[in-house]
Amino acid sequence: MVKHVILWKLKDELAGEEKEQVKAGIKKGLEGLAGQIPGLIEVKVRTECLPSSTADVMLDTTFDSVESLKGYAVHPKHVAVADSKVRPYTAVRSCMDYEI
Repeated sequence: MVKHVILWKLKDELAGEEKEQVKAGIKKGLEGLAGQIPGLIEVKVRTECLPSSTADVMLDTTFDSVESLKGYAVHPKHVAVADSKVRPYTAVRSCMDYEI
């Protein structure tokens, strides 16, 4: 199995209610992919973080194989969420993939 963890920092111009709406949209969009992508076992998005955090949103996913992770990256449903809910609002993206 493979873990795919992403941390995003939202764009600085987002604040207050708009920032909360963006985070909620990212969470709903990505968690909505559960059961939609072959090999995606689990998907969780965290948007509530302590003030000491340097990221605004965390994606924590589990895949059954490296091949499934590769398929997820280009799957039309994932790309649609990334292009509409994530990429327009994020400034920094960090990724870690590892086998479990």
